[in-house]
Amino acid sequence: MSTDDERPEVPAVPRTRAELRAAREAEARAVGARTAEVPEPEATAPRSSSEDGGADRDETRQEPQNAAPEPTSTDAPMHEERFVPPASRSRIGEGGTSPKAPRDRRFLIAIGAVLGILVLVGAGLGVVSLTQGPRITEVQVDPAHAIESSGSRVILTTNQSLAAVDESQVTVEPAVPFTLDAAGRGVGIRFTVPLDDDTEYTVKIADATGAGGGPSTTLETSFTTPPSSIFLLRRDASKKDTIFRTDLTGEKAVPVFSADKINDFRATSTQLVVSVEDDDSSRLLVMDRDGSDERELPLPGDGYVGAIQVSERGGYVGYSYSDKKLSDTEGRASVLVTQSLSGDDEPVVTEVGGKEANIFVWQFVPDSAAVLFIDFDGALSLVDRSTDAGVQSLGLATTIQGISRGTYTAIVERLDGTVVELNLADGSEQPLAASDPDYGTAMTITPYPGGTLRHVVARDAGGVPQGQAIVTVDDDGAATPLVEVGPSDSILQACASPSGQYAAVVIAPDMTDNPYDQMLLPLPTNMETHLIDLRTGDEIVALTGFDASWCQTAPQF
Repeated sequence: MSTDDERPEVPAVPRTRAELRAAREAEARAVGARTAEVPEPEATAPRSSSEDGGADRDETRQEPQNAAPEPTSTDAPMHEERFVPPASRSRIGEGGTSPKAPRDRRFLIAIGAVLGILVLVGAGLGVVSLTQGPRITEVQVDPAHAIESSGSRVILTTNQSLAAVDESQVTVEPAVPFTLDAAGRGVGIRFTVPLDDDTEYTVKIADATGAGGGPSTTLETSFTTPPSSIFLLRRDASKKDTIFRTDLTGEKAVPVFSADKINDFRATSTQLVVSVEDDDSSRLLVMDRDGSDERELPLPGDGYVGAIQVSERGGYVGYSYSDKKLSDTEGRASVLVTQSLSGDDEPVVTEVGGKEANIFVWQFVPDSAAVLFIDFDGALSLVDRSTDAGVQSLGLATTIQGISRGTYTAIVERLDGTVVELNLADGSEQPLAASDPDYGTAMTITPYPGGTLRHVVARDAGGVPQGQAIVTVDDDGAATPLVEVGPSDSILQACASPSGQYAAVVIAPDMTDNPYDQMLLPLPTNMETHLIDLRTGDEIVALTGFDASWCQTAPQF
């Protein structure tokens, strides 16, 4: 008959079947865990006969070798240390359950949630893309370079590949000629002429659609060009000659290079090329636009350099060269030399028919490495340094007035006095239209995007000069006087800024008291450069100096 001590405890609250089943499973796991914790009994060494009376207090008691091991009890005292394998310690938690499975489940649930969110976001972006059409993600443009040279680009990158884009979909405000190159996600718009300074340009692409279809949208971006600056040369007989850079107000002039005698210079978007006179001969220097990193280019010999020009696109400098020692039987006179601005190559003397040609006048063709020149026999020829095509003959001519940017068209005067527009690509030509009103034959004609600057001289009935003027003539032939001087002054040069936004007109005042200097390129000692806004006709400022960096050639005298 059982006693009260043997009765099982009755729970204070009745348990459900699920709770009873959970309790039984927990008790079974606990019993199994405690059984696993008890180590196997170790064999003990037999006691020696000297230990028969009892073990020393510092030694552990040992059992006879043949004694049976003590029974293992699950009711071992709580204070007794048990050996638990490391793997078991890491797995067993309170109640004998393992926490690994819940953590794994939580990790998998978190990963699933993140993946689900990414899928939803991607789907959402895809839906937005399909419902809103293409969008611009990146714009690349160099506004500072765009006002210096033709051929600058604005490149638009979109968030998806585009269907074919036609030039009729593209507009640029203010209007400027351009070409289009579109493929995939990129749209490149190349401006064939330089841009105006200090102007905001807006580019729009209408009805742009994705390559896979969907709604159309208008892609639009804007950028602002910086204000212009200009380089001028100021000669000073009592001090050093100086090239300085200034803004168009003349209030921020900074000298960048000085020498005892500066004959001529030209500027690219990154460099200056300067011809200096030294010991009765010439030296040709190349430097950065701030005058730093000066280096000297090799010349064909010991001689003189004149008529410097540069090819921005080709990276060349060209000049007229004559040997210092020159006679009827030896030496080179007025040969055309071209060489790399980097100085990595040797000077190349232009030849016609296998012989070095004596050149009367020449010009680089803008936006190319081609040279147009007239030799002493009056032959007009074209040679491109970037190809091996050789010299192309273009008939006879007396002078080259100028070459238009972006059109590959030259204005030349033929032997019979007619002035024609000559297509350098195919050799075709047409007469240059007279201005309206007609101001007569021009001494010089300088083309710019949108028109020409023409230097005309007014004469009395006896042919005596009564005054000079620079007249602007637009592409439709409409003429407007820009600058006029009386008979005591002389206009030496007129050229336009790269975009045709401004004009620089060099005037030598009071010629009777303005003697010429003694340089290789002799010019009056006192010269002024007048900067004029061609859009309004207003004069901006008059600066001391000449040879504006906008000009392709040096002043004529």
